[in-house]
Amino acid sequence: MTELILVRHGETDWNRELRFQGHVDVGLNAIGLEQARRLAARLGGEPAHHLYASDLLRAQQTAQPVAQQLGLAGVTEPALREQSFGLVDGMRVDDIKAQHPQAWAAWLQFDEDYGMPGGESTRQFHARVTDAVYRIARDHRGATLVIVTHGGVLDMIYRTARSMSLSGPRQSEIPNAGVSRVLVRERTIEIVSWADTSHLADLPPQPVYDQLKLVGSGPPAP
Repeated sequence: MTELILVRHGETDWNRELRFQGHVDVGLNAIGLEQARRLAARLGGEPAHHLYASDLLRAQQTAQPVAQQLGLAGVTEPALREQSFGLVDGMRVDDIKAQHPQAWAAWLQFDEDYGMPGGESTRQFHARVTDAVYRIARDHRGATLVIVTHGGVLDMIYRTARSMSLSGPRQSEIPNAGVSRVLVRERTIEIVSWADTSHLADLPPQPVYDQLKLVGSGPPAP
């Protein structure tokens, strides 16, 4: 068994600009940097053995103070990147609607086998994420790991743990710099706790990525 402490990266300006961040290398904004600082203080007493983080800047900036606090040398893992949205990576939702209406309409079906043009389908993305999670857990059996990653990655982990379909809108809360804990045994994932933000309590309200409201309005960037 391996314990994973899962963290979504801190806030970026693009989270508030209704953009699909995808693989674009966006840094944290001032709130995100403060979230990362508080996250590090929150995790300071954890008996963690290793730290892994997506190679994208927003995840690296979130992981850095945690690594310093825990005295760990972080491992960069590209397989923990956000889903690739291909042609629309970095675009605002309103611009996607205007410039790629057919792609947007197809996206709103939340079909696991659909991906934005040039991007990953949800099924492909899920396979990448779960392969990485099981591999990392297998390499560190019996250890406690901190993993800093992205909202979409955490959604794939949540769906796997709950045996949910890959189709359909997101059902879980995944706040920036939130802390979730899971146990990995071979090819199974058990959720211990999810989306704890008590360390961020007095910071400004976060943008909420609610796929259930996508049809009428645009989402904060995943």
